[in-house]
Amino acid sequence: MMSTDLSSYRDQHFKGSRHEQEKLLKFTTTLYVGNLSFYTTEEQIHELFSRCGDVRRIVMGLDKYKKTPCGFCFVEYYSRFDAENAMRYVNGTRLDDRLIRVDWDAGFIEGRQYGRGKTGGQVRDEYRTDYDAGRGGYGKLLSQKISPNTGEVAR
Repeated sequence: MMSTDLSSYRDQHFKGSRHEQEKLLKFTTTLYVGNLSFYTTEEQIHELFSRCGDVRRIVMGLDKYKKTPCGFCFVEYYSRFDAENAMRYVNGTRLDDRLIRVDWDAGFIEGRQYGRGKTGGQVRDEYRTDYDAGRGGYGKLLSQKISPNTGEVAR
């Protein structure tokens, strides 16, 4: 059986002490879901996560400039038990041909639905060097160096 223990990841932008964050994580009913395809819909997420219990709401992660999906979301359950089931059974499963990552979240706060990267999306997508069609192609920093005329990477 997969663990529902807390991972070592902590939100660096959490407003409060490390102790307060730890306490919230132990009782939260909110999950962070990462490594989603930019094309995965809220309906697909609901379909998958509602198999573990009653979903209260889903907040899609958006590019802060374009307001388009950028590969993450928050899933909030009514009960901790249902959230634990999702951690246990959904983390590491495939959705839209991608292995998704599920982790505890201290609770959604307005504004957290936006990507924190310089270009508006997720920070990790700016540094990716491989081609990933489900997440918009090449990483943002690399694609800015690709010549629009030749398609070659500038060195």
